[in-house]
Amino acid sequence: MPSFDVMCEADTVEIRNALDQANKEITNRFDFKGSDARIELADKVLTAYADDDFKLGQVKDVLLAKFAKRSIDVRFLDYGKIDKISGDKLKQTITVRHGVPTDASKKVVKLLKDAKLKVQSSIQGDAVRVTGAKRDDLQSAIALIKKDVDDLPLTFGNFRD
Repeated sequence: MPSFDVMCEADTVEIRNALDQANKEITNRFDFKGSDARIELADKVLTAYADDDFKLGQVKDVLLAKFAKRSIDVRFLDYGKIDKISGDKLKQTITVRHGVPTDASKKVVKLLKDAKLKVQSSIQGDAVRVTGAKRDDLQSAIALIKKDVDDLPLTFGNFRD
């Protein structure tokens, strides 16, 4: 039976490249001279450091610009709360989403059932597997999911015939 998977995965190599470019720009910019502004990556969690709120916003703007340049969807980023560290210095954790959340996968399954397409969908951990008898049904399911689910950067992989 033909099938495909609905996933939510960012390209870690592109994230690393965008992060390196952002840190390079931050160290070279005049308005960040003498400040402790940087972004660190540790296992799908970015941590942005800055001296004050304005510089933290500038660090995030540089990061988003580099993500856009590398064609990484910014909907992968989930911003945490801003924490004060020593003195006036701030830090913010930014989590990179990996996998389709349970509520979103249930939404995709319900969407496909309500559409009365001749496909079956099942939740497989952090992905949704969609199977059907015909490729045309699967392609219409992909079009339906792309049209109706716009709050997550979903990707479609493992298309088997």
